[in-house]
Amino acid sequence: MTSQDPLRHHGDADAAPGLADFAVNVRVPRPPKWLRDRLADALDDLGRYPTKDADLAAREAVAARHGRGRDEVLILNGAAEGFAMLPKLRPKKAVVVHPSFTEPEAALRDAGIPVHRHLLSGDYRLGDVPEADLVVVGNPTNPTSVLHSRQTLKRIKNLVVDEAFMDAIPGEPESLAGDENVLVLRSLTKTWGLAGLRAGYFLGDQDTLAKLSHNRPQWPVNSLALAAVRACCEPEALEETERLAREAQEHAEQAAEQLGDLVVVPPRAPFVLIRVPKGTREALRDKGIAARRCDTFPGLDDNHLRVAIRPPEEFAVFVDALRVVMEELR
Repeated sequence: MTSQDPLRHHGDADAAPGLADFAVNVRVPRPPKWLRDRLADALDDLGRYPTKDADLAAREAVAARHGRGRDEVLILNGAAEGFAMLPKLRPKKAVVVHPSFTEPEAALRDAGIPVHRHLLSGDYRLGDVPEADLVVVGNPTNPTSVLHSRQTLKRIKNLVVDEAFMDAIPGEPESLAGDENVLVLRSLTKTWGLAGLRAGYFLGDQDTLAKLSHNRPQWPVNSLALAAVRACCEPEALEETERLAREAQEHAEQAAEQLGDLVVVPPRAPFVLIRVPKGTREALRDKGIAARRCDTFPGLDDNHLRVAIRPPEEFAVFVDALRVVMEELR
């Protein structure tokens, strides 16, 4: 696939220096100070290769966070590495539920695996899903901001759940991270401002994780990422995660109220899908505002935008610009 493939388009391509960024879903511009301090402490270890003890400590921290065994955790060089591993499971047929994050389909197609797109519409909630050797679902789903129920997901066989934004949901009531029969992918990028570091992990049974990690390069996860994973799974960080999740929920409710009828589905994650006239994204860009185009998501078109939810004083900049643009387009 080339760089022109819409499945490889992501929000960072819509943002640019000088634009107010509502295109990228990373919730903070930089890691919090306590996390930067932990990363700074780890700099002294960069003269040596990442150790097995550091990987073990990170896996143990993740396992404790989710009530799993340490052998049920695979630390990743970002969630994107996890998607790139999926072809190692050798599915003869894969189903990707759309609209959703496009990287899983791109990785599977690159490996020559037949992919069936299961398109949702209306309220974008899951119903029956075709059986396959591998079924990929985002929860909460990017870009629709829908949160699917555990009960619905658990009916799906051979399930992979992308929970990159689950830590933005207070209490994570619909998470399957503790379920032994599901492969769950988590990311630390969004909540902790670590997009440039790349840190995430898989949760699954030992046999599945062994297949995913087969022929993996030596030292696949750097020392700073291992330190970040460990730090972000400690009790104090989890308390902060919950506080930030409650704050994100409040901000999402306020944003939905301000956007009114433009909102396609009430947002559960820290981003919202809106329906707008064609040309809105370009007009916003001319006014210094970046929003995520959605015609690259299967099932959506250029009448849709995904907008990252920011604190109210920041989000007001987007709302004010959108009102001006909508009036101009009329």
